[in-house]
Amino acid sequence: MLFNHTASELLDLCRRTLDLAKATGATAAEADFSESLGQSVSVRLGEIEQIEFQQDKSLDITVYVGKRKGRASTADFSEKALQDTVKAAIDIARYTAEDDCAGLADASLMAQHVGDLDRYHEWDLSPEAAVELAKQCEQAALNEDERIENSEGAAVQTGHYQYVYGNTHGFAAHQQGTRHSISCSVVAADENGMQRDYWYDSSCRHQDMDSPAQIGQTAAERTLRRLNSRSIPTGNYPVLFDATVSGGLIGHLVGALSGGALYRQSSFLINSIGKQILPDFLSLREEPHIPRAFGSTYFDSEGVATRPRFIIRDGIVESYFLSSYSARKLGMQTTGNAGGAHNLYLNHTHETQSDLLKEVGTGLLVTELMGQGVNAITGDYSRGAAGFWVENGIIAYPVHEITVAGRLQDMYRNIVGVSDDALRRSSNQIGSILIGSMTVAGN
Repeated sequence: MLFNHTASELLDLCRRTLDLAKATGATAAEADFSESLGQSVSVRLGEIEQIEFQQDKSLDITVYVGKRKGRASTADFSEKALQDTVKAAIDIARYTAEDDCAGLADASLMAQHVGDLDRYHEWDLSPEAAVELAKQCEQAALNEDERIENSEGAAVQTGHYQYVYGNTHGFAAHQQGTRHSISCSVVAADENGMQRDYWYDSSCRHQDMDSPAQIGQTAAERTLRRLNSRSIPTGNYPVLFDATVSGGLIGHLVGALSGGALYRQSSFLINSIGKQILPDFLSLREEPHIPRAFGSTYFDSEGVATRPRFIIRDGIVESYFLSSYSARKLGMQTTGNAGGAHNLYLNHTHETQSDLLKEVGTGLLVTELMGQGVNAITGDYSRGAAGFWVENGIIAYPVHEITVAGRLQDMYRNIVGVSDDALRRSSNQIGSILIGSMTVAGN
């Protein structure tokens, strides 16, 4: 075992801390003990740039004194540190204003079953072996073509973590996971200028990742195809968002359907339950119990049981993403999303991206987005972009220095199709998304 504490030791620390909180004056409390460790190695042009080891642990304790809330944290698990941290949280609670929505999630909603989601796979990789893998990855990219003339480096990362969440309802559970990755970024040049691109893979099980050579070759191929980029005339065109960037569109949707934005009235999808926001051939569902998926869990960060469910069915909003606090603010019940969404799946309508390119006819394939031009209140969307111009359903040439713009409400309703090419490395399985028309600003 790589960790300094066993699961039973963390569970015992959690229970002792909660007992301490009750004894010190809390009417309710919740605690989160976590431990993580890993290493990150990077090389550039065959030379080691960085070897970094990381090891952290923390306790976060939240106490409630009536409707007053206090929170404190520490990285020290000694008995005195536990006592001091609990006291600090209670002192904070006594000086905060009452909040009628504060408190633990309802006891009846706590997870009753916590199984093994196969998310923990140790990669006991020596620094020397990690350096060798990074060098293999970068060299594969440099060997791909003589136009690959520089490198921004390759990196290999391993990460292992475990945590225990418990509260004074008597709930306490342990989960653990791993996240490993290999990445590479290179620069290509010809008589018309330079371009860069990258590629990476990530998984909780290192055997499930592409080989370092495959990742390096993909980074090189993606960089080479951007050479001779040009701009295009300003106009309204179909825009196909590649699977590497389409997840961002669904991310904006999740943000707009999340409790914090909804109760603050800072969402363009307020009061959208029962309303159609996507075409009727699309549904978005949450699948929190998929083995080995990064977003999988049997309980959220308040101990509430997670369950598979539709967020949007046949284009119509069925549910939001709510914690117990945001749910109370909205007069609703938590959806088990304290801490975020868990593995989102958008159904596909086309088998391949090539099928969608035929639907595009003449238009734009976006493979990179830049800037943060999204207004969550109005839905206004404007991002710098790069990608490829498409003619007669076939990629014609690379483009850059363009902007794509629209309103998210209109973009979602104007989705023409989704292809079955979601990235394996992502917890959210979202394929390439074709929008029927957007404003594209070029030259």
